Amino acid sequence: QDESRLEAPGMEEPLGIHHALAERASKYTKRPHVFRLQTADWRVFLFQAPSAEEMSSWISRINLVAALFSSPPFPAAVSSQRRFIRPILPAAPSRSTPEEQHRSHEAWVDQLAAELFEHQRNLPDKRGRARDLDEYRAKKDYLLYE
Repeated sequence: QDESRLEAPGMEEPLGIHHALAERASKYTKRPHVFRLQTADWRVFLFQAPSAEEMSSWISRINLVAALFSSPPFPAAVSSQRRFIRPILPAAPSRSTPEEQHRSHEAWVDQLAAELFEHQRNLPDKRGRARDLDEYRAKKDYLLYE
């Protein structure tokens, strides 16, 4: 079985967890020991573990496998440089060491923060084309999500 996929009870196919993040679902209070899994395609799943220890174990293991299968994103195609398109997130195993991946992720977060700051400084004209406003919102949503 492919280690980059998570089998969820009641699901017909496994979830790809490349570029995913598992974390304690701190805002979910209906049940104990619930964690959330946020996937690369922005879906969110909630899972309940039998104990806090097992929940922590699942979160750690999922994040480890997600990191191992999270190569850096591919750059956008040259022809699409004029408009925003979300980068493609490969599902290939990373060739970097965990330390290199950590440095790469830190640099990526810094780059996204700078890009978001610059993006918010350059608001589109409110009387501009609807397509420009939609593209601005899509890029802002992406930057905030990442």
